[in-house]
Amino acid sequence: MTWQDIRQHYPNEWVLIEAIKAHSQNGQRILESMLVIDTFADGTAAWKAYSEAHKNNPQREFFPVHTSKESLEIKEHIWLGVRGAA
Repeated sequence: MTWQDIRQHYPNEWVLIEAIKAHSQNGQRILESMLVIDTFADGTAAWKAYSEAHKNNPQREFFPVHTSKESLEIKEHIWLGVRGAA
């Protein structure tokens, strides 16, 4: 689905989406195709579901977003250093 498809099917809702096809451009993550994982009544529940999904599947790209946004603006974060070192 595209972002416009998702907005049409889930108006004014919080959704957890997964990027199916995406690329990076000018410090932004551009999602060409995505899948709705679940819908939520509020942002807190969406972020909680995101945290759990990311913890269980760190290699997949999940994003909690509200469909009131006309376009997705996802900034890339570059992590430096070692993650998970004990």
